[in-house]
Amino acid sequence: MYACCNFRRFLKLLAIDFAVIIFIGAVFLIFKALSGSSANVSDDSEISLPVIMYHSVYGNTPSEYVVTPQQLESDLEWLGSNGFTAVSPQELVRFTQGLDDLPDKPVLITFDDGHYNNLSEALPLLEKYDMQAVVSVVGSYTDLIAPKDPHESAYSYLTWNDISQLIASGRFTLGNHTYDMHSNKGTRKGCSKNEDESEEEYRKTFQEDISTLQSEFNAETGYTPFVFAYPFGYISKESTPVLREEGFLITLTCYERMNHINRDPDCLYGLDRYNRSGLYSTEEFMNKLLTGV
Repeated sequence: MYACCNFRRFLKLLAIDFAVIIFIGAVFLIFKALSGSSANVSDDSEISLPVIMYHSVYGNTPSEYVVTPQQLESDLEWLGSNGFTAVSPQELVRFTQGLDDLPDKPVLITFDDGHYNNLSEALPLLEKYDMQAVVSVVGSYTDLIAPKDPHESAYSYLTWNDISQLIASGRFTLGNHTYDMHSNKGTRKGCSKNEDESEEEYRKTFQEDISTLQSEFNAETGYTPFVFAYPFGYISKESTPVLREEGFLITLTCYERMNHINRDPDCLYGLDRYNRSGLYSTEEFMNKLLTGV
């Protein structure tokens, strides 16, 4: 009788131990699935996305909208050394659609206006540091200015052949920066709506402009942009429906703030960006980028 009771007690304890082991194993597998090297978040979670806005990359004399190649290289080296991964717009779209995850510390690198030196100076550095970026071009610059004086890193704009090279490199996503609304003079500021303009008039004018560049992109390169950058950051609420109708999935502003994105594709409309002024050192700019100070 004594031996029988001990055996039953042994079986009971064994069953309890087995259940505990199964529970611990299940917890471990769940934890492992939720952790890892990617930013694997739930539908209502958010991750930080800093966005850098460059313009021209040239020479030895930096200014508000010009960085030297040495400054750009220093920035890319800093980002890599501090664990940041340059992501593409395609990756951001797939993340918000719940199709993919992002690396732990994503950063979006952008270039505005379509300077030729984005090809001659920036591309080799992106290749060296295994990074990628966005170039948003102004259509009229490519059509009217670039062919007259091409391939000068100091002042030229990208030709359609240059743009095709950028696309073929796999390092750049091309964006629409309007065809001919990149102006801060006269009554209209960038592509914003004028006060004396009806909504219908504005929609017609804006749609004609951006669709002109979309059509040219498709005809010249076979590529159709889905990223739109607001000239000078001027935004009108009336622009958003037009951009959606034209198939844009990401819009870029000039407000200097950190972005917080989630699984909602709408969070990619109005991504804020920090202008990379050449008047700061890499350390000064990155501190501003990450702290907002």
